[in-house]
Amino acid sequence: MSTSDLKTPTDLTSNATKSVQDALNAILADTFALYMKTKNFHWHVSGPHFRDYHLMLDEQAAQIFASTDDIAERVRKTGNTTLRSIGDIARHQTIKDNDKDFVGPDAMLKELRDDNLALVEHLREAKDIADDAKDNATSAMIDDWTDQAERRAWFLFEAGRKA
Repeated sequence: MSTSDLKTPTDLTSNATKSVQDALNAILADTFALYMKTKNFHWHVSGPHFRDYHLMLDEQAAQIFASTDDIAERVRKTGNTTLRSIGDIARHQTIKDNDKDFVGPDAMLKELRDDNLALVEHLREAKDIADDAKDNATSAMIDDWTDQAERRAWFLFEAGRKA
C-alpha cells in the first residue's frame, strides 16, 4: 500500500489540493504547538488570578485540540495526507515552544495572545490559498477557526489588562 492508495476522490485539481494540503498541514502543526503551549501554561500558571487563568487556559486548550481533527480530516477530504508524528509537527510549526522553567502569568497571557494572532495571520493566508483553489469548504472552515483564534486572543488580552 502507498500514499496513492489513500487518495480520496475530489473534483479539485491535484495542484490546488497540494497547495491547500501544505497550508493546512502548517496550520495543523501550529495548532498542535499552540495546544501544547496552552496546556503547559495551564499546568504552570500561578499567582492571585490562578483559578481564572487556569480555567480559561483549559477551556482554550480544549477548543484548540478539538480543531485538530477537523483540520486533519479536511486535508484527507481533499485527497491528501496529513501530519504523522511529533517530529512531523516540529518540522512544520512556526509557533515557538516555551520550555522555560518559570513564566509569569502576564507573560503567559501575552505570549499566547501573540501566538493566537500569528495563527490568525496564517489562517488568512490559507484562506487565500483555499479560495484560489476554489475549495469552498476549506475556506468556510478557516473562517470558523479564525473567529475562534481571534476570540482567544481577545480573552487573553482582556485577562492581561491592568485595572
